Parts: sequence; C-alpha cells; structure tokens
Amino acid sequence: MNIYIGNMSYDTTEDHLRQAFEAFGEVTSVRVIMDRDSGRPKGFAFVEMSGQEEATAAITGLNGKEVNGRELNVNEAKPKTDSGNRNGGNRYRNSY
Repeated sequence: MNIYIGNMSYDTTEDHLRQAFEAFGEVTSVRVIMDRDSGRPKGFAFVEMSGQEEATAAITGLNGKEVNGRELNVNEAKPKTDSGNRNGGNRYRNSY
C-alpha cells in the first residue's frame, strides 16, 4: 500500500521515515518529494509498505506523531486523477 506523509519538516530524510515506518512492518520504498527548481524538499513524501495490515497500522500509529518538530499527516495515498485539460478548460486558449 502506498502511504502519503504530509506536514513534514524540511529536515526529515528518507532514513527518518524508513526507521519510523519499519516499526510497523516491511517498507518497500520511501520517496521524499523534492522541488525540481530549488532541490529542497517540498514537505511531503510517499512510503510504500508490502502489507495492507502493516500499512494501516503505520497510518494509525504515525498520523499526528511529531517527527523533527512537526506533526505528521499520514494517510493512504490516493491515485493521481487525470484532471484533463490544464489551461482552464479553454482548449483554444492560444488560437487567436
């Protein structure tokens, strides 16, 4: 199961997250999302765990827990939806 972690301190590393989540089961991947322009963390991450029960236990156990001075927002990651057209719904925006 893929888990979203928000409200992270910019000092939180993949190792910090791996250690916290491994207390609940096997962690298959950890990704701290970085800003591509500045190279700094954006304050959220994704952790993937091998088992549904382990992931649910991690969400329950870590949501609201303080890590590096910030209370984490931890929940099941929702699949990214296709929002369709990104130019405000006007597909002919630059056609005049």
